[in-house]
Amino acid sequence: MKKDLITKTLNKMYPDAKAELDYTNNFELLIAVVLSAQTTDIGVNRVTPELFNKFPTPELLMNANQEEVEDLIKTIGLYRSKAKNIIGLSKILVEKHNSVVPSKRSHLEALPGVGRKTANVVLSNAFGKNYIAVDTHVSRVSKRLGIALESDNVLTVEKKIESFFDKGDLHKLHHQLIFFGRYHCTARKPKCDVCELKEVCNFYKKMKK
Repeated sequence: MKKDLITKTLNKMYPDAKAELDYTNNFELLIAVVLSAQTTDIGVNRVTPELFNKFPTPELLMNANQEEVEDLIKTIGLYRSKAKNIIGLSKILVEKHNSVVPSKRSHLEALPGVGRKTANVVLSNAFGKNYIAVDTHVSRVSKRLGIALESDNVLTVEKKIESFFDKGDLHKLHHQLIFFGRYHCTARKPKCDVCELKEVCNFYKKMKK
């Protein structure tokens, strides 16, 4: 089965795949993921050490001066709106969630700067829940492998991935699919010639014609 081949191959290639954002607790994870929107993990990891050192808790970050936060994260994209969002979400964490990152999707998505993708990353990494966060890499890989259609939107891709694979595998697959798309099945010059999945890949079949 194609599903078994993909799962086996990803387990072989990336047995220890995990988030590449640097964090030590759920609060830092949430902040890092919000900052990572339209920015590389490497870029986020450059700014979070000083940010977390100065504002290690929601209580401290909620009272931070926005300009100071902006200055700490100004090398990443959309830094002004992100600074406002992480200050705002910290305030909500303190006032509504006893300074604890919530484990319910609805509560996460009610936070400034947190959409479905960010919520899925937090639910998967912080709480070990079986969710798939569909970024550009996951979307590209799933469409090339025929799990989803080229016309599918992000939510449809997510649902098709969840129905295609065994639910208990989704937590690990979340990272493996990202790694596969980021380092192997890249947007430009994918490594098709050495790929063990090329025989089930629609993209490779089209390239051969």
